[in-house]
Amino acid sequence: MEDMYIGRTLDDRYEILEKIGSGGMAVVFKALDHRLNRFVAIKILKADLAQDPDLRRRFHAESQAVAMLSHPNIVSVYDVNHSDGVDYIVMELIEGITLKQYINRKGILNWKEALHFTTQIVKALEHAHSRGIIHRDIKPHNIMILKDGNVKVADFGIARLLTTQNTLTQQTLGSVHYISPEQAKGGAADTRSDLYSVGVVMYEMLTSRLPFEGDSPVSIAIQHISSVPLQPREINPDIPVGLEEITMKAMDPNINTRYQSAAEMIADLEDFRKNPSVRFNYSAIPSMADDMDATRSLTSVRNVSGLEAARRRVSGNGATRNRVTPEEFRENRRKAKRNTMLVGIFCIIILLVFLFWAMWEYFLKDLLLPQEEDKISISNFVGAMYDAVVNNEDYLRYYIFDPPKYDYESTNPEGYILKQDPAYGRSMTLTEEKIHVTLTIAAGKEEVLMPYLINKDYRDARTILEGYRLNLKINCEPKAHDSYTPDYVFEQYPEADTPLTEGMTITLSYSTGPDIPMVPVPDLKNLTEATAIQKLEAVNLKGKKVEEFNSDVAKGRVFQQSVDPQNEVEIGTEIVFYISLGPEPQDEPPETFPPQTIPPETGPGTGGESGNPGGEETAPGGGEGEGGMIDEGGEGILPSG
Repeated sequence: MEDMYIGRTLDDRYEILEKIGSGGMAVVFKALDHRLNRFVAIKILKADLAQDPDLRRRFHAESQAVAMLSHPNIVSVYDVNHSDGVDYIVMELIEGITLKQYINRKGILNWKEALHFTTQIVKALEHAHSRGIIHRDIKPHNIMILKDGNVKVADFGIARLLTTQNTLTQQTLGSVHYISPEQAKGGAADTRSDLYSVGVVMYEMLTSRLPFEGDSPVSIAIQHISSVPLQPREINPDIPVGLEEITMKAMDPNINTRYQSAAEMIADLEDFRKNPSVRFNYSAIPSMADDMDATRSLTSVRNVSGLEAARRRVSGNGATRNRVTPEEFRENRRKAKRNTMLVGIFCIIILLVFLFWAMWEYFLKDLLLPQEEDKISISNFVGAMYDAVVNNEDYLRYYIFDPPKYDYESTNPEGYILKQDPAYGRSMTLTEEKIHVTLTIAAGKEEVLMPYLINKDYRDARTILEGYRLNLKINCEPKAHDSYTPDYVFEQYPEADTPLTEGMTITLSYSTGPDIPMVPVPDLKNLTEATAIQKLEAVNLKGKKVEEFNSDVAKGRVFQQSVDPQNEVEIGTEIVFYISLGPEPQDEPPETFPPQTIPPETGPGTGGESGNPGGEETAPGGGEGEGGMIDEGGEGILPSG
């Protein structure tokens, strides 16, 4: 049923590619966000559970809780939706492994590494607690380790808001190996319950063991309530005392004497980081829960305090044993002295036997016994390379090389032999089974694999690679690409999961966007409008005309363009060209006429002297000039009537 989602696209955006995990309530898929062109993780509520309104409410409560969080050590939530009957959450896709896988692979972690992981986990919880959110299921399975060494807390699947918290009475959620005593008893959990679980995770990192084991979840839950685990330093003496104290205080079964806040625990972690020899003087044995009654099983408690031992000597009705007599006291004292002397004599004998054996094995035997042909002197392997030694045919005739021990602190190259057992020069008898030799070799640097950087911003990809501190030569090449967002990597060399070596060359190709062809701009000067448009369209460019006066270019001709000729532009670019309207018109002065005057009257018959400007003859009937006037056109004298 879960495979039916593969290939499906939710909301025309999220294309589901493959299944990457499954939990109690939901299935997690890898998907491609087509809108932002990036890979994401999508958590889909299981179909058979989606019919239960209460489970759907819890599923959406998870998204409501996580969406409120924004912290570098918490997995981010991008989207929450319900589409086509599917309830889903879109989250950040994490490339890495779980802390549980890391512990299973490596075993006991170096205390510095455990401190580094714990600090980030508690900082993530401090952020969540400040917003009223309890995780309720802290365990290594829900902690992701990124390739840069940082961690992210994931799966707030059973987280609840403090304001909507209900007491769990029917069942206790979360893995029973990491559950707090108050949760194991069916009580309500608070922020201190998360810190108890962090203490269990620390215990497992430092010892590679769980504090409580059992045949059933119920038996393990009872141990959380009633028992005290073995001290971490009894399993791994290399653990600093201060870090052990922090671990056991976080795991205190009494919620009131446990760390009361994530900030309080972070303060101790920081003090220890600055001074690993610091002592907090916390009780070596966590305090038991408040109800220390006879019904509680304490058979698995170790290192019981004197007070508890005294309690065990108390009878059922509360009365103590009768006081001893002086004679009994003296007899007991004599017995104690005698027993002490016998124990001392026995210890001295054992010591003498051990010293004699050591002297005989390493010195006396070679001096007192004659050398036999079947005895050899152990070769010197220190300084050689492991592969060269264990594959040497001459060595294999005499030695059997047991699985090597690894030194992770050594700065020597991987496989360099640091110690050997038996020691060099020791004389040993060669038996039919040959001589067993155990070599301690340098572990070298852990193999670093090329990460998957496709669809990451090339600047983020460069930062990830630089974090490996391998002096990598990183080449970022911009290239046009139609499908990838600008600045995002679409090709990498070498491929993901390729081992990286010191000084290796890395090539990342990132998108500059679609590749749009470029064309040169034609020269439009002195062309007509129609010719200019035709020339632009011939090279897939657009034209826009602007008319302006220009006295240097003939009217109707192009005298300027927005892009100089031969410069390259993208196809479809609009080129503005300017058409001349000819010289700009000048303002003309108004028309003027010469002044005209009326001549004085003359005698009859003197037409030539009548003052006619044209010098023409007078009209008939005007001989006397009486009552005449000058025509405005200056054509002669008109009769007055």
